[in-house]
Amino acid sequence: MKFLMAQLTTLLQTGARQSNVRLLVRFLILLVGIVTLYSVLFHVIMEYEGQSYSWVTGFYWTLTVMSTLGFGDITFQSDLGRIFSMMVLLSGVIFLLVMLPFTFIQFFYAPWLEAQNRARAPRALPAGTRGHVIITAFDIVTANLIRRLGQLGFESVVLVDDLAQALELHDLGYRVMVGDRNHPDTYRNLRVEDAAMVVAIHDDVVSTNVIYTVREISDQVLIVANADEDDSLDILSLAGSRHVFQFHRLLGQALARRVLGVSLRANVVGRIDDLVIAELPTMATTLVDQTLLESSLRERTGVNVVGVWDRGSFHLPTPQTRLDPSTVLVVAGTDEQLEDFQKAVQNPDAGDASGAPDTPPRPAGPVLILGGGRVGQAVAASLKARGVEHRIVDKSSSIGKRNRRVITGNAADREVLERAGLDQTPSIIITTHDDDLNVYLTIYCRRLRPDAQIISRASLNRNVATLHRAGADLVMSYSAITTATIVNLLRPGRQLLLAENVNIASIGLAPHQAGRSLLDLNLRQKTGCSVIAVKRGARQLANPDPREPLEAGDELVLVGDADRLAQMAARGVAG
Repeated sequence: MKFLMAQLTTLLQTGARQSNVRLLVRFLILLVGIVTLYSVLFHVIMEYEGQSYSWVTGFYWTLTVMSTLGFGDITFQSDLGRIFSMMVLLSGVIFLLVMLPFTFIQFFYAPWLEAQNRARAPRALPAGTRGHVIITAFDIVTANLIRRLGQLGFESVVLVDDLAQALELHDLGYRVMVGDRNHPDTYRNLRVEDAAMVVAIHDDVVSTNVIYTVREISDQVLIVANADEDDSLDILSLAGSRHVFQFHRLLGQALARRVLGVSLRANVVGRIDDLVIAELPTMATTLVDQTLLESSLRERTGVNVVGVWDRGSFHLPTPQTRLDPSTVLVVAGTDEQLEDFQKAVQNPDAGDASGAPDTPPRPAGPVLILGGGRVGQAVAASLKARGVEHRIVDKSSSIGKRNRRVITGNAADREVLERAGLDQTPSIIITTHDDDLNVYLTIYCRRLRPDAQIISRASLNRNVATLHRAGADLVMSYSAITTATIVNLLRPGRQLLLAENVNIASIGLAPHQAGRSLLDLNLRQKTGCSVIAVKRGARQLANPDPREPLEAGDELVLVGDADRLAQMAARGVAG
């Protein structure tokens, strides 16, 4: 009953809706008047024929005839009565079967449905909305971003300019708001001044307009944008975006870093205050064929191995984790500790003619890049900067005209691949934006070169596992790279997304945990998360002694499952 009253109140709020209801009421009064008139005439004609019925029977006959039910239990005997019956029947068809449904839909149901739709896709956020993330476009990338933001406790709102799309997204479980993305009032209604971030991932022209419009309302809100073209980097920054990325280039660089033998130096992937998170391949180091326990890295250098990439899979290590040439370590420590770490694991036999210790042995053949799009070009630029020979295979002849390293042809043609150096290549990187094609090429290349390293791009996260099953050693998702980059800006110094479901976060110590050591807390066995640092006031203790008692007010920097860390962060305490 309360729900019905609330709906009726909503329906009667505006003048237009009140007018519609008045028209509906007038029609119903007219209909009741006609039914009453017919009932009276029914009695008059029945009296004329010498028949007598009650008033209830008169209304009963009128309604059955007007609704075309016509039970036939009450009939006229005279021609006058039959003519009257036909008149009642025809008028009933018009009033009850045509005008009443139309009037009800037009003046009651349609406004009610519109009110419902507007409630599902509002044009303004409620007062008091704060700390939300505004996303001005929706696609597979932002869908993944919204899911990750929800896991981290951030509320997101998708701005849509089409009501039908907004309703569809609402039905899928997304929070949406309808509005013109190029109108300042839209962002006032979105309460942009109280938002944590605005994400503008459109083409460069649309993003520029969006950013400039947002800046009319707020100078402080954090705006993140993607630039498709190099020339747009400065334009988007001048428009007001605090952070402008080229996510295709970030993906290309990440793919290139995974090529075996590209670099022996640690690659910094993020920082939490003074704690540096870096990746280092074990190829050409003294760590190959050792377990972490045997390497004694923590005792020798002070760094903590917080994760291991093993043939494309990221997992938390154990003392018995064995390192092979394809392993990439994720380590945490200070800058000094990382420097000591690199010196300690350096293989004295590694290096080139110049004697540079961070230069890996050159591969026997060029690295193959299948796909010459933006990601493929970014991979090629990164390999070129590192002095790694490579070849791009692409169908487009226009790409080949600009680059002598491009082999024009179909990547699914063995002759084309052999011309590019298939028999000698140590690594094959598949970079097309079509996941179906990437799966096909992965299977094809794995059959032709079972011993080669195969790295593939995935556009959809759900295809990551499929590409691994197809034979890829490593799969990197465009949406995962984009999500990690954006999410890490929301809590700088407090969280860092390492992989699709692996996070590093800073979480407060529960009051009852003060005075206990990390060994006593046993967080790894209880939560699956490992402590890599302790924040104590202005100090940060990297890789702390697990036997040292913790103090009240300490914050633990943990690495582990992103969902579990999000749950702990929502409670505000570790454990």
